[in-house]
Amino acid sequence: MKKTLTGKVVSTKMEKTVVILVERKFRHPVYHKVIIRHKKYKAHNEKLVLQINDLVKIEETKPISKDKHFIVIEKLNK
Repeated sequence: MKKTLTGKVVSTKMEKTVVILVERKFRHPVYHKVIIRHKKYKAHNEKLVLQINDLVKIEETKPISKDKHFIVIEKLNK
């Protein structure tokens, strides 16, 4: 099963690659406080025109390069 994530575009400086910031929220098991963790993913983007702060959906794929293991599927509305 392929992993699908939703995140925000942080950087578009590379050719055919964008950096996506994905946030996840979870409750601490002992203190019951909501904790936010984030991680950056490099995703392959060949055709879509994306700007910083766009919401996108990315999907896991075979390794494209050393750091790229995701592709951009679609641009979501804000």
